[in-house]
Amino acid sequence: MDLNEIYTELIMQHNMSKHNKRDMTDHDKCEMGHNPSCGDEISLQIKFDGDVISDLSYNGKGCAISQASASMMIDLIKGKTREEAQILIKTFLKMITRENENEEELMKLQDAMVFQNIKNMPSRVKCAVLAWHTLQLLID
Repeated sequence: MDLNEIYTELIMQHNMSKHNKRDMTDHDKCEMGHNPSCGDEISLQIKFDGDVISDLSYNGKGCAISQASASMMIDLIKGKTREEAQILIKTFLKMITRENENEEELMKLQDAMVFQNIKNMPSRVKCAVLAWHTLQLLID
């Protein structure tokens, strides 16, 4: 299986999976994200236990890339502290903009690392980063 097949398979799995796509009734904060260029919309809901992100969910509509990116991000971020989440957000965004190509550092992104080559599809970059920018607003 080549990298493109892994990329496609992971995105489709996360796009179709509903384990992170749900409304959280007891969230602490909620933030809406919108990509006007393609119509992607996301609502992120977060619950904290002190400084730890104890739960995180999303709802919304959009392309497979935006929905899969949100799901992968939630799998990665849940259980992390605000500071750890900030570091992972920065790592992801720097990967997308080619400011960070350090493989060891990027491995910390787990499944979200499949978006490394999205930078070669400029029209899809906003789809991949929508959830990450929305999370940034939630934890700032």
